[in-house]
Amino acid sequence: MLHKLWLHTIRCYLQLGLFFYYKRIRVVNKENVPKKGAVLLLSNHQNALIDALLIATKSGRFSYFLTRASVFSGSFTDKFLKSLQMLPVYRVRDGWKTISNNNLVFSKCAKLLYESKAVALFPEGNHSLQRTVRNLSKGFTRIVFKTLKLYPDTNLQIVPIGLNFQNAVAFGDSVSIYFGKPIDAKNYLLDDENAAIGVLKRDVQQQLSTLTTHIPSDGYDAVLNELTLNKVNFLHPENVNACISSNFKNCELQQTPRFVAIKKVFKFLMIITLFGPYLIWKFKVYPKIKEPEFVATFRFAIVITLVPIWLLLLGFTLAVTCGLYIAVLFVAVSLCLALLAVKL
Repeated sequence: MLHKLWLHTIRCYLQLGLFFYYKRIRVVNKENVPKKGAVLLLSNHQNALIDALLIATKSGRFSYFLTRASVFSGSFTDKFLKSLQMLPVYRVRDGWKTISNNNLVFSKCAKLLYESKAVALFPEGNHSLQRTVRNLSKGFTRIVFKTLKLYPDTNLQIVPIGLNFQNAVAFGDSVSIYFGKPIDAKNYLLDDENAAIGVLKRDVQQQLSTLTTHIPSDGYDAVLNELTLNKVNFLHPENVNACISSNFKNCELQQTPRFVAIKKVFKFLMIITLFGPYLIWKFKVYPKIKEPEFVATFRFAIVITLVPIWLLLLGFTLAVTCGLYIAVLFVAVSLCLALLAVKL
């Protein structure tokens, strides 16, 4: 009971943070995610931890997430991440001796699915801002077939997910989340398991390639440049993929941004009211980010941690020196400026 309350609290707080962080979050075909029963959520992976947060808050299920083991450092971090239903998964770079630990993790996932839980992972095995679906690893297929082997009565459904960002590293970006058609895992119980693994990987990859923009590796830069010049709307992957396949003859353009000048004014005013967190982000955090995939993750971390603390401290100071009315007014105006800077 307490654990469920904890998860609900965290999810509500993250939803509020994402509401302030993104201009728009568009969710498509959420009804494809079964509300009950075993489900394996498989998503493309572009934007580091942001991807997991979007799935956790928008799928309608409390999922167990497979997360790279290297982040489970320190006893506090380990306990905190596990309280959020994150499970460590080991990669070759973590050391060959650790790979065998995945057997226990996959068995844990199989048991969770047997208990009608939801498990989420990123089958590409790594993240990249490139707008393409990379080759899928076999990790998710091991979970699928282990589940059906240990618990053959499990009605396991696999739901592919496509995450689409207009500009993943930009503040006030927009994102669309496409939930694909459920795949019945039992349809892949073939006599030849290796053949079944290949077919399952192929079918999941095909769905993922329609749920997000998929630019083939051959000529990737040229195609991306052409799409950028055509100002396509990456929030609608079906249209972008149609644009690519039509050799850029059938392209849906993104809407011309309105209130650009006013938006810049509100953004400037927002920075003034939040200058403390902004300076920490601009000169302490951002320069140390080595991979662009982590820009949004660290910026969002600032938004949900330092910004509330900053507003509480300033609000308290104003309440003591100028009165409660001024303090409440300052906090309200700061939040309104932030919303206008993002949503316009």
